[in-house]
Amino acid sequence: MIYNAGITGIGISVPNKILTNHDLEEMVETSNEWIITRTGIKERRIVNSDEAASDLSTDAAKKALQMAKINAEEVDLIIVCTVTPDMMYPSTAALVQNNIGANKAAAFDLSAGCTGFIYGVTVATQFINSGFYKNILVIGCDILSKVTDFTNRNTCVLFGDGAGAVVISRTEDVGVIDAYIKADGSGGEYLYLPAGGSRMPASIDTVNQKLHYTFMNGTEVFKFAVKAMPEAVNCVLEKSNCNIDEIDYFIPHQANIRIIESATKRLGIPMDKIGITIDKYGNMSSASIPVTLFEAYADGKIKKGNKVILVGFGAGLTYGSVLLNWLL
Repeated sequence: MIYNAGITGIGISVPNKILTNHDLEEMVETSNEWIITRTGIKERRIVNSDEAASDLSTDAAKKALQMAKINAEEVDLIIVCTVTPDMMYPSTAALVQNNIGANKAAAFDLSAGCTGFIYGVTVATQFINSGFYKNILVIGCDILSKVTDFTNRNTCVLFGDGAGAVVISRTEDVGVIDAYIKADGSGGEYLYLPAGGSRMPASIDTVNQKLHYTFMNGTEVFKFAVKAMPEAVNCVLEKSNCNIDEIDYFIPHQANIRIIESATKRLGIPMDKIGITIDKYGNMSSASIPVTLFEAYADGKIKKGNKVILVGFGAGLTYGSVLLNWLL
């Protein structure tokens, strides 16, 4: 028997500290106009020095559970999608499990870059469909400010911190209609963090060479993204025998407004059907999609019964999409 899966609760957590483009003008050679024109970003949220991924993830998870009207003891599994975990091990998901008191839940982290939340929802849905679990927390959280070189104007203007969580449960109606995930590992060199793993362990040299910061080939990532996102949308539509005109709203990864505009133009989607939060949050990696989804729902742009597509791309290079029937 195949069980239906759907989102039954959603919550977000973003830091209080706001870093504006004008603040960045004082830090690197850039301007508010340059940043907005090229990225669409006006400001982003930055954690305090003592905050980590588990802190924002825990806060977002509690809010999602409250909306879903279930307690932590009913959670069967916690998946934290992140590339900025608190530490190499234990997993951030295990830390969240302890923080919220989900003492019956399994827990693991998932690393798929900015596509992490898409991957996480896809994995969780399989556990629900098969009957293996009934309630799963999927959290997208990244603290990119901790791995950003704020002397490099090409990257420091892009990233922000945040977390978004959903509860995916066994439901009467179909919530997650279908999904599509894929990767192209040949593009791994275009977006990566060199040091800190087994290939290049942390050392004085790696720190001095700034190898614990994000490196990105923006041109190549842009070219990949504007092709990958339309592919992911078209493939999930084909899998579900759905037409693009039937989709009420689209939530793309918030990496760059020009990427979003280029990809949606290829698909023929009007901008009034696109969720946009990049202007106030920047690129939050795996948190971008759930945070934008939450805001669209909170603003009344997504209503019960709407068909919604989530679509993203990220380090790996990875990409994917999820087609939802919105149940809330």
